[in-house]
Amino acid sequence: MARCAGGILSSLTSDQQRALSTTRSTPGPNRRLQFNYVPYPLWRRRLPLALRPFRPLINRALRQAYPIAEDQRPPKDAKQLARYLDRFGLLPGIESHTLDSTPVMLEKAAAATAATATTPVRIPAQWEPMEAVLLAWPILYPPLWSLHAQMAEALAPVAEVVICIPAATWAQGITAYLSTRGTLTGDLAVKVRYLMLPLDDMWIRDYGPIIGYTADGTRAAVDAIYDYLPMYPQKRDDAMPRHFAAHEGLPLIDLPLHFEGGNLWSDGAGTLLVSDQVFYANPYLERDGLEAALRRAFTFEKLIITPRLPLEETGHIDMLMKLANANTVLLSAPTEATSRGRLHTLRALFERETNAQGERYRLFELPTPPLVFNFWYPIRRSYTNALTVNGRVLVPVYGLPTDETALAVYAEAMPGYEIIPIDCQAGINGGGAVHCLTREIPR
Repeated sequence: MARCAGGILSSLTSDQQRALSTTRSTPGPNRRLQFNYVPYPLWRRRLPLALRPFRPLINRALRQAYPIAEDQRPPKDAKQLARYLDRFGLLPGIESHTLDSTPVMLEKAAAATAATATTPVRIPAQWEPMEAVLLAWPILYPPLWSLHAQMAEALAPVAEVVICIPAATWAQGITAYLSTRGTLTGDLAVKVRYLMLPLDDMWIRDYGPIIGYTADGTRAAVDAIYDYLPMYPQKRDDAMPRHFAAHEGLPLIDLPLHFEGGNLWSDGAGTLLVSDQVFYANPYLERDGLEAALRRAFTFEKLIITPRLPLEETGHIDMLMKLANANTVLLSAPTEATSRGRLHTLRALFERETNAQGERYRLFELPTPPLVFNFWYPIRRSYTNALTVNGRVLVPVYGLPTDETALAVYAEAMPGYEIIPIDCQAGINGGGAVHCLTREIPR
């Protein structure tokens, strides 16, 4: 395994090797209790009645790390945008005239209503051809700009990158930021475009459109009920698929389930996989009712339901397994004390299961880092939270000794793919990594 890991490392570009070595330098990455940046809009949170008189004091403290003012009032011109980029160290000393001269490819999603589709869709597997990948840029979380830039840089050579933003001026700032990194230049620069539509947060995997193919091969989008966090609030995200479908001219299928995209894998050949989190989100349903509801939106022959991880807030399947191909599964190894029982159950499930074509699964185990807490929040650092797009696999790394082992397992399980590490130390403190932060669009 060590030889395989060395082979992966030697094949990385200098920038990728630098990113991986940078993650290794973080002191105490397995310290059980940590106090790291929290990528959630804490200033929006509804406070208990007893704390409400202290809201001004709390917000004054939060303003040191979060752009609270820009959340309520996005920069209206290049001058305000330059102040934001300078203040948070994204582009120190940037001048407004530089931003004014920055060309961007900006589109605005209209509030039009998408046409309604009545037939279900086949959800393609991630290893099928993809046209684009959606990113919801973390405009309110400056420490995560570099994470999203890494993903955009890894995606642009093989797919269009559509960056979703809630206000037009952000496009100038993001373009200027990406250009200073020196990777997205020339032909790659035109692979990045911006789509303006109402958004509240960056976890686009969960609320974004699930796009598949109808029986005649045309595309349609599925819109489920997104359970946003009302204590922040994040209500605009639930409507994002409707805005996107209307903009792209895609018919829309309503899925009357409380359902998030991070809790879905498809092999494109008749097998759907979800975790039992779906029953927590829809407690009135049993398995037969769940299958019937899913068949209104998706065509499939077999549904496999896995356990969810304990002490993991999302409950999503992408936090404990990943499909490498139709009969190959990457699993989190049952080596970590607080998740060992569930992960043993997961492995036993796939040892006896077959896919919809009757094929038995080949299993590869990825390292399972120990559970840590960021302030009060349990953090699971999962290597299965990766994205496959057009011959590349974007794999999260966390500054751990197990990063190199995980990359080696991917190389063994997915020969012929480019394995690209993405530093997700900042993102995982919000409970997700590469897969949670992206949403692929099939050709």
